[in-house]
Amino acid sequence: MNIYLIWKLIHVIAAIVFIGNITTGIFWKLQADKFKDRLKILETFRILMKADRIFTMPSVIILIIFGIGAAMQGNFSLVETPWIFGGIILIIISTFAFMSKVVPIQKKIIALTSNEQKYKWEDYQTLSKAWNFWSLVGVISSYIAVVLMILKPI
Repeated sequence: MNIYLIWKLIHVIAAIVFIGNITTGIFWKLQADKFKDRLKILETFRILMKADRIFTMPSVIILIIFGIGAAMQGNFSLVETPWIFGGIILIIISTFAFMSKVVPIQKKIIALTSNEQKYKWEDYQTLSKAWNFWSLVGVISSYIAVVLMILKPI
């Protein structure tokens, strides 16, 4: 079997796990919001953090390693191949959104919802709107990266 195809296969599987987890995270968060129940929101965010540790972080690391490996094995330049370079930039944007914005907001939401005396729906809503925005930035940039990888339009 072609080594390039193995690198590419593992890269694609990691992309599926990564995008699947960040997409379903938004779904579960929006479902918890419907109830406006502090404890349901708390549990949802604890599960999201656990899913990030188990699925998102390992898959993004594998995605990057095997994406670079596949490009090198296939003799593609990471910088001079526009669809690869564009994909790298988009994954950097997604990683920035999640690591520097979403994860800290999740920690604040967990702290807020863990304390019944301090919890106010309005405070949660402020954090929730920021979480929604930065999660969408991360998810949309990842989906665009997939489009570039598949269609290679540039």
